[in-house]
Amino acid sequence: MKLWGGRFTKETNELVHNFNASISYDQKFYKQDIQGSVAHVTMLAKQGILTEQERDTITGGLQGILTDIENGTLAITDESEDIHSFVEAALIQRIGEPGKKLHTGRSRNDQVALDMKLYTRDEIVMIRDLLKKLMEVIHQIMSENLNTYMPGFTHLQKAQPVTLSHHFGAYFEMFRRDRSRLQDIYDRMNYCPLGAGALAGTTYPLDRDYSAALLKFQGPTWNSMDSVSDRDYLIELLSALSTIMMHMSRFCEEIILWNSNEYRFVEIDDSYSTGSSIMPQKKNPDIAELVRGKTGRVYGALISLLTTMKGLPLAYNKDMQEDKELTFDAMDTVKGCLALFTGMLDTMKFNGDVMEASAKNGFTNATDAADYLVNHGVPFRDAHGIIGQLVLLCIDRGISLDELPLEDYKEISPVFQQDIYEAISMKTCVEKRNTLGAPGEEAMERVIEANARYLKES
Repeated sequence: MKLWGGRFTKETNELVHNFNASISYDQKFYKQDIQGSVAHVTMLAKQGILTEQERDTITGGLQGILTDIENGTLAITDESEDIHSFVEAALIQRIGEPGKKLHTGRSRNDQVALDMKLYTRDEIVMIRDLLKKLMEVIHQIMSENLNTYMPGFTHLQKAQPVTLSHHFGAYFEMFRRDRSRLQDIYDRMNYCPLGAGALAGTTYPLDRDYSAALLKFQGPTWNSMDSVSDRDYLIELLSALSTIMMHMSRFCEEIILWNSNEYRFVEIDDSYSTGSSIMPQKKNPDIAELVRGKTGRVYGALISLLTTMKGLPLAYNKDMQEDKELTFDAMDTVKGCLALFTGMLDTMKFNGDVMEASAKNGFTNATDAADYLVNHGVPFRDAHGIIGQLVLLCIDRGISLDELPLEDYKEISPVFQQDIYEAISMKTCVEKRNTLGAPGEEAMERVIEANARYLKES
């Protein structure tokens, strides 16, 4: 069934029909299409445009279609141009003449705009929930590793000692911002386009506030042309999804490095790894690599939609149909990556002893050794040079600062005393950093407590 056939005297060329049709992907929001139609006819009856009997007949028919689609007794076929045509044709076939009144006071333009908003709202809720589950796993790891010392890095070089809790806390903050961005998008997009018509509203006395309320929108949109041509919320969403993927990709890059034989910081569970068809010793971090790889796929959706929209005049243009496949794929990609990444992280083992040894052997306590001298009256620039000499000596001997004998310290600077070893221990280096946001246990306990409140309340 076509919703526009009256003007035409020839059937659409089959290739044109296939090229024009969107049902292969917009069938995803059959539920939202029916939900929107039920609200629409409920409003039409309230306004006296439909009778209550017509409303009940149409609503019953729509609910029956929904039930049959979900239980598999009604298959969505590609004979229809889109999901809207399919639902309306199925309705008319089931209830007859009243079904032909479903589209009163409505255009496909405001209908598809509504469906996409309803679908996107639902997806945002699901993605925020998946992010929360990931953050709960990160929070648990943080809580259990307040004293798991490891090297912090800059330029991929070992820099200063931190804890695994502190390191994971950085990602907790990233994902917290991601959830906040999604909520902002939800709030900003949560206005109902139903009643905007094709682009100029309608002559029917619709109650758009009532329709919006039925569908749990903040209210109706304020400009009918913008209502049917707005894709800003999808561009914002794809940008937010790209940022989520970027954060996961950074995390995956570290896990891939940490899982290597050179680092051995972590061991990925067998259920989230694969082997090699030829090399029996291999245990590959495939999930982390795939998440890292799929990031570009989501970026591509954002750039594609931005490019599609950049030259479109008001109001609706068929180009906008390109928004759906891109956005659906990005949503599905992000949901899949979040679920798998969370499972991988939750089952991962951390080698705390290896991490701490790496921090020591990487001279991450060199800054604290310099601070020791400064606290004993040595100018910082001189202290910096002295510690540099000691590091060179340790490198030459293949030992850490913790292992260097006191006489070697004293030979370069008589200021050093036995307490240098306590001053440069991993525990001391971390624990004396207790300003908010630092890795010290006291500071981290405040952060973990705040994170627990956030997860409980959000």
